[in-house]
Amino acid sequence: MYRKLFESLREYITPSIKAPVYVLCEVVMECVIPFVVAKLVNNIRDGSSFENLLLYGVILIIMAFLSLLFGILAGNACSTASCGFAKNLRSDMFRAIQNFSFENIDKFSTASLVTRLTTDVNDVQESYMMIVRTAIRGPLMLIFSFVMALIMGGKIALIFLFVIPVMCLGLYAIARKAMPIFKILFERYDNFNNSIQENISAIRLVKAFVREDYEKQKFSQSSGALCADFTLVEKIIALNNPLAQFSLYTVTIFVLYYGTYKIITSHNLDLNVGQISSLLTYTMQILGSLMRLSMVLVMITMARESVVRIVEVLNEKPVITNPPNPSRNIQNGSVEFENVSFSYEHNSKFALQDVNLRIESGETIGILGGTGSAKTTLVQLIPRLYDPDKGCVRVSGVDVRNYDLKTLRDSVAVVLQKNELFSGTVRENLRFGNDNATEDDFSRACEIACADEFIQNLPQKYDTRIEQNGRNLSGGQKQRLCLARALLKNPKILILDDSTSAVDTQTDSKIRSGLRNSLPDATKIIIAQRILSVKDADRIIIMEGGKIQGIGTHEELLKNNRIYGEIYSSQNREESE
Repeated sequence: MYRKLFESLREYITPSIKAPVYVLCEVVMECVIPFVVAKLVNNIRDGSSFENLLLYGVILIIMAFLSLLFGILAGNACSTASCGFAKNLRSDMFRAIQNFSFENIDKFSTASLVTRLTTDVNDVQESYMMIVRTAIRGPLMLIFSFVMALIMGGKIALIFLFVIPVMCLGLYAIARKAMPIFKILFERYDNFNNSIQENISAIRLVKAFVREDYEKQKFSQSSGALCADFTLVEKIIALNNPLAQFSLYTVTIFVLYYGTYKIITSHNLDLNVGQISSLLTYTMQILGSLMRLSMVLVMITMARESVVRIVEVLNEKPVITNPPNPSRNIQNGSVEFENVSFSYEHNSKFALQDVNLRIESGETIGILGGTGSAKTTLVQLIPRLYDPDKGCVRVSGVDVRNYDLKTLRDSVAVVLQKNELFSGTVRENLRFGNDNATEDDFSRACEIACADEFIQNLPQKYDTRIEQNGRNLSGGQKQRLCLARALLKNPKILILDDSTSAVDTQTDSKIRSGLRNSLPDATKIIIAQRILSVKDADRIIIMEGGKIQGIGTHEELLKNNRIYGEIYSSQNREESE
């Protein structure tokens, strides 16, 4: 798991190595300084000359300066390494998510992926920063200070051999108790973020139904539960500070009591004032390093669950990938379904079952059916957004699983049921369909999609800024803009998934006429709720319960298909009323 994580270090391995080296030099300086101070104290006590004392002072200043310099260098290297590591980690996760198929994305919620890219990476960054500096500094300071304490205090320094294990056992018990709670916390954190995301994205609906009080209450309950969990884990972790303080004061009292006793009874022969002062300094350094290590342990405990969640994303293998020797030539837009069955959760109920269908290149096909009849599922198999569980889907006579994914999806333009626009200008959103499109290409696509009518009335036309998800556009405007974006791909297969539901019937008719005249060779598959939108199609497919219940022209289906007849009668009756 950690090997996978540290693959993201790459160019930041060098500063990651430099930081501990600088920390080592800093620790050596800090451990030697008390030794020199003890010598200085003893020289003052013995009445040494001013020149000798001045020499010690100069040595201390130089050592303090070197300690400061190494500390600055260690801090810079540590910051570069941790921030760069986090940058690479986010990039690697984002690239992995971009390669996910729909089935992979369905496995993680949107809120969970956002939390992993932000909060979890931040936790790992802070932990790594502490590992390359504090976690290195702590053990080094512990070892060097203990060695120097033995040199200066002899047997009196053995007190640390009793205190250090006690403190380490206490810290281990705290970490072991806190670890399971963190796992639960992150799951609740995902649900909490998901709730916030849902509320903000649907804020217009909340206000329309006057449900603000209900949402506030739901948020308060969720926030309160999260607060209670965090409070519990913080209480457990907070025990490390009293434990460290108790150890520190116990050792200090022992050193002062026993040290003073030895000085008095031995008349400065076994122990002197300078040694006592340095021993107290080393006590602070040893137990201070243990306290810092306890902080590192807390951070690593918190970050471990973040590491698990991050590596889950990095290790997730895309379900849909390129074949070994993919085909990169699609000659026409013919589509064939042969004995196709598909389920969103494998081994569960089939959303599509035993579908057999042949669509000739250049045909216009309409698809009608009730909610849940798997109309969208059917067309999602064409650009390999999902793969069938049984059977195969062919485009231009070749199984879609044998095509290069980019080639296949460049040849298929899909205008989804839910219109997605990005923050940016109209021009930038259109270029999402074709980055090399010219102004003439924009005008042609927008004219076919009947989008030029409203674009020319915008304040800055193609340079008008669109807010997030097109909030400053109407539903019909968004649909037409998404259609124009798809047309810029100049596709061999154009799939419209109920993408003119928000436009009036006159505009819908103009769009269908434009598609028929401008894309005569492209296969056009139109999913619609209104019969008027598919009435002129070459063939109309009727779907129910994941199966094809009828195929034919408008006239043929009126005569022979009960479902189509009921839809037609119902819509005519509504229009008459």
